[in-house]
Amino acid sequence: MSTADAPIARAALDDLLAIAGLDADDIEIEAGDLALDTRIRATEAAVAALGAGGYVASRFIGDTAVRVATRHVEASLQSYAHVKFEDPDRAPGPRMAAAQRAAIAGFHQTGDGRWMYIHPGFAHNTESLLELFGHPSNEDESRRVVASWEAPQLEREIMRRGLCSAMVRDPEEWDTSPMGRILNARPVVEIIQVGDADPRPAGSGPRPLTDYKVLDLTRVLAGPTCARTLASYGARVIRISAQDLPHVPLFVAETGLGKRSAHIDLKSDSGRSKMRELIGEADVFSQGYRTGALERQGFGVADVVTAKPGIVYVSINCYGHEGPWRSVPGWEQLAQTVTGMAYLHGNYHNEGRPQLQPAAVTDYTTGYLAAYGTLVALLRQREQGGSYWVRVSLARTGVWMRGLGLREAATCRPFDDEEITSYRAVAQTEWGAMHHLRPAVELSNIDVFWKQPPVSLGSHAPAFTR
Repeated sequence: MSTADAPIARAALDDLLAIAGLDADDIEIEAGDLALDTRIRATEAAVAALGAGGYVASRFIGDTAVRVATRHVEASLQSYAHVKFEDPDRAPGPRMAAAQRAAIAGFHQTGDGRWMYIHPGFAHNTESLLELFGHPSNEDESRRVVASWEAPQLEREIMRRGLCSAMVRDPEEWDTSPMGRILNARPVVEIIQVGDADPRPAGSGPRPLTDYKVLDLTRVLAGPTCARTLASYGARVIRISAQDLPHVPLFVAETGLGKRSAHIDLKSDSGRSKMRELIGEADVFSQGYRTGALERQGFGVADVVTAKPGIVYVSINCYGHEGPWRSVPGWEQLAQTVTGMAYLHGNYHNEGRPQLQPAAVTDYTTGYLAAYGTLVALLRQREQGGSYWVRVSLARTGVWMRGLGLREAATCRPFDDEEITSYRAVAQTEWGAMHHLRPAVELSNIDVFWKQPPVSLGSHAPAFTR
């Protein structure tokens, strides 16, 4: 039986702390048997991201030891799969066009012998891809249609239409591509001072972020995981969404722990006015829209920092914040596809056919990295002043994971119900009792937990009042 490599996790953690000019001794990593069958060191990466964030959170309070267990962290990389509702009939279900998605989704080989990952996304994206492919009715038709294209041409056409799919690349091809070179030159977490502001007075609450307020303008997993992580340290979080945007109800419930939720229409004058009012109260503005989307509404980083000096602005996307793909939409699967992760995992497991990791490793870990960067920026703001911009991306996280080295073939011990139960807590929600994973970070004299149960989107007025 193989275990997670604690020294590699610790080295990755130290590298993250070095980005912020920090170092720490009092962090315990409890290494257990591996659960995820992959050569990618996703476990060690997530342990590092959570451990570094926990350490910075502890700095807000004082002398506090940090403990992270690798098995619990591995479970968190499949977190939505470990949610259980006592009344399944009331559980929020997926709102994806399952039959249509099944016809086109996944890896398909193109006419030039390469592979594409076709990602239908939400229903409107599914319909647009079906239109591009001539509405294939089953997987065989989909394979034939995709095989009529060459992969680079198909990727360009899909991206031109603002849709989501990508060509499989091996690590070298990505790293030497124009986009790879640009992205790989940046740190895995960027913490950039973008303005001057007076330091924020230290808080007096019992938890690291008791007195902090967070606006969460994100969807699906990575962005919501960032704000949920901040909520576990006591931040007051309100998730802002638009009533007409599609979503995945299960993900809303799973990442909604610790948050209020409100609708704001940023296309209206009243909505923009309400958002500016909330920014005036907020300490963090976290957003996961493609580059340019919020700028067009007047809420880019320069706009928000001008409106609220001292705020931390967080940007989370798939392919990074510079270069030709900065505004291309993407998901977990596509980050794995372009960075070589699917190539490597397929060569290990699937005789050369690309294959995804057995967990949402770049989504959740990018969320943890964003939370770490936010905590660092908040600590700097408190100690030195300033306004900050934190930037992370799924693809950069994937390359960072790759950079930790590939593990040797391992025998894994999957989770069983008894173990997952030991990691769970219960929240009383509008859907009944919801069993969910607890935060995977432990602080020696501070409770890390979520006070607010998850709610449906738009359940509250757009205000921080609890």
